[in-house]
Amino acid sequence: MATTTGLLLHPPLVRPISPNVSTSRFFLAVSTQFAGNRNQSLFPRKKASGFSTSIAVATDSSAPSISTQNENLVDTQKEESEKVVLPTNESSEKLLRVRHTCAHVMAMAVQKLFPDAKVTIGPWIENGFYYDFDMEPLGDKDLKKIKKEMERIISRNLPLVREEVSRDEAQRRIEAINEPYKMEILESIKEDPITIYHIGNEWWDLCAGPHVESTGKINKRAVELETVAGAYWRGDEKNPMLQRIYGTAWETEEQLKAYLHFKEEARRRDHRRLGKDLDLFSIQDDAGGGLVFWHPKGAVVRSIIEDLWKKLHRERGYDLLYTPHVAKAELWKTSGHSDFYAENMYNQMDVEDELYQLRPMNCPYHILFYKRRLTSYQDFPIRVAELGTVYRYELSGSLHGLFRVRGFTQDDAHIFCLDDQIKDEIRGVLDLTEELLLQFGFNKFEVNLSTRPPKSVGNDDIWDKATSALRDALSDKGWGYDIDEGGGAFYGPKIDIKIEDALGRKWQCSTIQVDFNLPQRFDITYVNSNSEKKRPIMIHRAVLGSLERFFGILIENYAGDFPLWLSPIQVRVLPVTDAQLPYCKEVTKKLKAVGVRAEVCHGERLPKLIRNAETQKIPLMAVVGAKEVETQTVTVRSRFGGEIGTITVDDFVGRTKFASENRTTF
Repeated sequence: MATTTGLLLHPPLVRPISPNVSTSRFFLAVSTQFAGNRNQSLFPRKKASGFSTSIAVATDSSAPSISTQNENLVDTQKEESEKVVLPTNESSEKLLRVRHTCAHVMAMAVQKLFPDAKVTIGPWIENGFYYDFDMEPLGDKDLKKIKKEMERIISRNLPLVREEVSRDEAQRRIEAINEPYKMEILESIKEDPITIYHIGNEWWDLCAGPHVESTGKINKRAVELETVAGAYWRGDEKNPMLQRIYGTAWETEEQLKAYLHFKEEARRRDHRRLGKDLDLFSIQDDAGGGLVFWHPKGAVVRSIIEDLWKKLHRERGYDLLYTPHVAKAELWKTSGHSDFYAENMYNQMDVEDELYQLRPMNCPYHILFYKRRLTSYQDFPIRVAELGTVYRYELSGSLHGLFRVRGFTQDDAHIFCLDDQIKDEIRGVLDLTEELLLQFGFNKFEVNLSTRPPKSVGNDDIWDKATSALRDALSDKGWGYDIDEGGGAFYGPKIDIKIEDALGRKWQCSTIQVDFNLPQRFDITYVNSNSEKKRPIMIHRAVLGSLERFFGILIENYAGDFPLWLSPIQVRVLPVTDAQLPYCKEVTKKLKAVGVRAEVCHGERLPKLIRNAETQKIPLMAVVGAKEVETQTVTVRSRFGGEIGTITVDDFVGRTKFASENRTTF
């Protein structure tokens, strides 16, 4: 809710029930043969002017060198084919018109084939279009029929004709064709006259446009129907469930092929499938939707993320907290959540005649920590951080793997400071954000600065000072950014940072928000140099967003092929026969003794053991036969480097330990 203070960090999916492909905006060069990692610096670092490119490339020379399997993919899979540029609706007016017209053509085709189908809405969307119908469920065979009918309509080159009619005339026409949903849409239109678009003289729809001049302007070889999903009318579960048909449309056939290849690669990387195949996590129906079970392997990765997160925060002057998962309902009234965020909160529970509630955010707890004692101006800045689990109600239809859940752990932190400390504190958060994200191979960011909205709290002076501090911090950092005028929260300006993954998709992770509201609601103060009580500035910030969502992003970024330092199992020791099993256990014991995550696997023929290790994406395999036992060696095989050779056990242990600790390849 716009009127609630706190980090939401749980952005809604563009398609609540949709294909596996993420629909994050992208305008990138996509090879028709996927060519590996895109986490390389493709853009020069530019000084921010407020209207420069929003791409910020991390170039911190003090950061450790990161080597990942994705980089190896770049070396081994050369981009030999010509790149195809995928435009966006924002970059191509023609594409937007094509997609909008495709939605109308599809609706016309559906009603030709299924005369009883009732139409609702059909907009263009990020990678194509959709239309919702009130009709019987559709299958794959139905989609093929609809696509063929669309091709016939396109081939007829029917004109798209715009007509303006009175409200009464629009109502008369809608009643004549018995379209109840259109009548509801008409009632929601406030402007007159009413605009209608006709396809030839055979079909029409309430629409403001824009469209192409005729159906023949659509390249029928650049259109594809993707899937059918359920969608409630107006997004309300109390309304009828509709059939939503998704389609994609492009300017050229080459663009469609590139997009479908991108989509297939995204499907291959789907964290839900990989999470099951690699035994990383699950969501158990018996426990409830949107509640994540971290399996041992996934828990290893989470522990690595948490340990690194805690280390960097301690180094940068944060005190770490652990706070309760529930609180008195009165706390959420004070914070405003009960008034403005109630639909996302779980029901209250009665505990000894007092009402308690699961927390949807961590902010009030950190404020209570601040209020525990009198604070002097000399104590600032005060930085507190917590990996705090929160609980938010989500409709079952909107749940999506690790990306949209009902219980998740935020990497939450709050900074209490003076007005003149805002810039330095924001710059510190930017530095921490860059350092932490670089550890995981993310070095390209999209940065947005959102300014004061029409309705807000706080005086002009503090808004100007805070906004200038955010601008100055970004300028000092040397990051390009876009300005979202009026897009800030009602309680303060903010910076949002998206990371780019190996497919060029953007993911919202980091958020930095200045808050003038909660300090006032909780009446927090400090004593200044004149012994007067003043109100401090509060800054909310998160770097990873939530551990669940970030883990999902990591899985998809690496396609489950985690770099050696991050892999749940780093080494699998494989005996040729069970006769070598005791020696294999000794090798594993030595690896574990220096912190290497290793295991022995046996009971199958060696080729199958190797194949299983590759399927499970184990970075290193140590093969042991009779000769290796005799010479106290192992034969090392890398998942990406192939056969490395036979080396002594001590050398193998030392090199693996070094590669893991320094985050390099073996």
